[in-house]
Amino acid sequence: MKMTMHIDEDLLDRVMKIHGCASKTEAVDLALREIERRHLLRGYGKTGLGLSATELRDAIDPNYDLLASREATSRTSYGKRRSR
Repeated sequence: MKMTMHIDEDLLDRVMKIHGCASKTEAVDLALREIERRHLLRGYGKTGLGLSATELRDAIDPNYDLLASREATSRTSYGKRRSR
């Protein structure tokens, strides 16, 4: 979906450099997904998933690589539609 938005260009450039985004669209997509992820995490923090603090702590593998997990998540592709 195309949109017209007023975004701080310096901030957008910094985000693109920090996260290695190839396009402005990719940077905005990343930012929106991060906001959603944080919202979900806050919800989990409030409910605790029905587990004690110790159970939650023990549920996470100490060797878990968050960055590798994020990179493995498929990204949404944007651009012109391909003819069939």
